[in-house]
Amino acid sequence: MAALSVHEALIHVMVIGASADAKVSDRELEIISRLVTRSPVFESFDHSDLGNAAAQAIDLIKDSSNLDKVLEMVLGSIPARLHDTAYALAVEVASVDLRLEQEELRFLEMIREGLKLDGLVAAAIESSARARLRRAD
Repeated sequence: MAALSVHEALIHVMVIGASADAKVSDRELEIISRLVTRSPVFESFDHSDLGNAAAQAIDLIKDSSNLDKVLEMVLGSIPARLHDTAYALAVEVASVDLRLEQEELRFLEMIREGLKLDGLVAAAIESSARARLRRAD
């Protein structure tokens, strides 16, 4: 597989996170689309390529029996200055239903470790996502 662009790698992180519990909900797909459309990190991304990048991520997951290797390749395409951004995007997608399944928690742990994120930074990102996504009812 060809090297991923930064944008593709960030989309891969979100899609892989959404599929960590073996199902991708419509709400998760909606949040990925919204994040790509609204996040400054995707300003220079051609939004018409989102479907292609997401399909590429799904194919990568299906074709690999080793999630560690997939994550290593994906995370290796993200520059250090965007490690917290990548984790924030993954958390945002995983937290969309405010209930994290064991598989999603394990995936987030793998990302934290792969990105070598400070524990306090990761906790702040997780807390922020819960606060933003909480509903009144």
